[in-house]
Amino acid sequence: MTFRSNRIPSLLMVLGASALIAAGCGSDDDSSDSGAASTTAATTTTTAASADASTSLKGICPDTVVVQTDWNPESDHSEVYALASPDGTYNKSKKSYTAPLVSQGKDTGVKIEIRAGGPATGFQSPTQQMYVDKDILLGYVNTDESIQNSKKLPTVSVIAPRENWAQVLIFDPSKHDFKTIADIGKTDTKVLYFKANVYMDYLVGAGILKKSQVDSSYDGKPARFVTSGGKLVQQGFITAEPWQYENQVKAWKKPVSTLKISDSGYPNYGETIAVRKEDVTAKAACLKKLVPMIQQAQVDYAKDPSTANGIIVKAVEEYNNGWVYPAELADYAAKAQVDNQIIGNGADDTLGNIDEARVQKMIDIVSPIYKKNNIKIADGLKPSDLFTNEFIKQGIGL
Repeated sequence: MTFRSNRIPSLLMVLGASALIAAGCGSDDDSSDSGAASTTAATTTTTAASADASTSLKGICPDTVVVQTDWNPESDHSEVYALASPDGTYNKSKKSYTAPLVSQGKDTGVKIEIRAGGPATGFQSPTQQMYVDKDILLGYVNTDESIQNSKKLPTVSVIAPRENWAQVLIFDPSKHDFKTIADIGKTDTKVLYFKANVYMDYLVGAGILKKSQVDSSYDGKPARFVTSGGKLVQQGFITAEPWQYENQVKAWKKPVSTLKISDSGYPNYGETIAVRKEDVTAKAACLKKLVPMIQQAQVDYAKDPSTANGIIVKAVEEYNNGWVYPAELADYAAKAQVDNQIIGNGADDTLGNIDEARVQKMIDIVSPIYKKNNIKIADGLKPSDLFTNEFIKQGIGL
C-alpha cells in the first residue's frame, strides 16, 4: 500500500521547456468513458435546474472549465467535486470526471472537467500541466510552489479553499509524547520525509529539527514506520494517514498522533486554486462569477459532503490505478478538514481569501532556501505577484 508521500515534491518541479512539451504530448484523449455516475439516494435528489442569469457561466467561462488537481481523487479536492453534478462521466484513460457545473443545484450552462494528478500526470505538477495544456483554467498550487515557479511558470492564486495546510508529521503516541515539532528536535528520533520537501529545509534551517535526524528516503509506504515499532516519525496528511494507519495498515491497526507543519511557523497555503498569470486579466469576467461559486461549494461541502464524496469514491474505483480510497476514508477526510480548521474562514467571515502577511512570510522563508538550491525565483517578488482576492465575495463562509 502506497500513501500520499507528497503530492508534488517541490524542489523537483523545475523542468526545461522541452521536457514540459514532451510530457504534454501524452495527453491526447484516448477516451474510454464509463456511463453516467452511479448515484446514491443522497445524490439523486441533486438535479440541476436550468441556468438563469444569476448562475449562468455560458459565454463567460469556457464551455468546459478544466481543473488540474495535484493527486488522485480525494476529499482534499472537495470544492471542485462539489461543483460537479453527480450524473457526469468518468474517463478511465484520462483519469478525469466531466459533468455539468452546478452551483447550489443550479446549472451554470457549462461543464467542469476534473483531472486527476500525481500518477495520472507522471507526477508533473498542476503548474507544469497548466503551461503544457492551455485548456486547463484552474490548477492546485501550494504557496511555496508558486514562489518557486514565479520566474519561469508564474501562477496567481485566486482562492484558498483550505485555510490551513493538511501536511503533518505522524508518530506513535504509545512511544512518544511530543507536543510540538520542536520536541522531536530535542531527541534523536529519526524523521522520514519525501525528498526535496521545502518545509523540511525550513525545519532544519530554523533549528527546529536536527539535520542528523531527518531522512529523505521515505517512499510513501508504511513498512519502515511499522517495522520500527513506531519509533520513527514520518510525514503525512491529517486528512489521510491517521485513518489509513488505524484501518488499512494490517500490521499496525492502531492510532497515530499528528503535529501540523503549519504550527512550526511555516504558514503555507496548501492547495490553493490558481490560474496562469495572464489569465487573471484574460479570464477576469469568468473568475468574477466562478470564484464565489467555488467558495459556496466548499461551504456546502463542509455542511454535507455526501454527494461530492460519492463522486470521488466512484472516480477512484473507475480509474483503478492502485489508489485506494473507500467511502469511510472520504467521510473521515471531510470531517478532519472541518475539525482541524483545514476548511475554515480564517480571521474574518469569509472563506477563501488569502492573507498578504502569510504570503510575505512564505517569501521570506523559502527565498533563501531556493537560492541555496540554485532555483531562481522572480526578482523583487511580492505577495501581489502570487495571489489576488479581487474575485472573492466577502461574507461567503462557514
